[in-house]
Amino acid sequence: MLSGVKRLAFRVALAAALASGIAAAAFFAGRATAPGDVPAHPSIRTTPGVITAIHDVARLEATVFHIEKVIEATEQQTRLWGFVRAKDALLLVAVGDVVAGVDLAKVRPEDVRADTTTRSIQVRLPAPDIISSTLDERATHVYARSTDTLAARNEQLEGQARQTAEETMRKAAIDAGVLERARASADRTVRALLHSFGYDRVEVDWADRG
Repeated sequence: MLSGVKRLAFRVALAAALASGIAAAAFFAGRATAPGDVPAHPSIRTTPGVITAIHDVARLEATVFHIEKVIEATEQQTRLWGFVRAKDALLLVAVGDVVAGVDLAKVRPEDVRADTTTRSIQVRLPAPDIISSTLDERATHVYARSTDTLAARNEQLEGQARQTAEETMRKAAIDAGVLERARASADRTVRALLHSFGYDRVEVDWADRG
């Protein structure tokens, strides 16, 4: 008699478990086909490969300005207890290049957002800057040098003139719009790079423009 009761209880428990399983399956099946559900379109962050490719470009030297300037350097000296003024002077013909570009090594993972479902990508680039301002040593030369009789020749005067030349060349290039030309060139280069990765829609913005 006791074994019959146990068999009956086992059958009741088994039936209850089957009923629960069927109900759960029906519930999830209903949710899967419920009207009004909208399929998700997750925004997926770009793969490290894109970041690496941008970093590989490193410093993107986008624009080069070739500049020639004449620098006059003069040192006024006093002699004979201030009664006589003497002068040491030179004219330096300075020739050099100012290179502007974008340091792509500064691009961080959070600066790149990609969506593989829409094949779109957005990149924020650091502001363009002057990468280098250097004199052409073969073309740069002292055109004229004059030292008054009572003046002492300042051997540092040419070096000071060269430093001034580099600074003024840099300023002249910025005033002439070298940074904006570098921005436009970098924009084209980065867009072409990202299009080559299969992105149809590429947006490029800049850290210094909000």
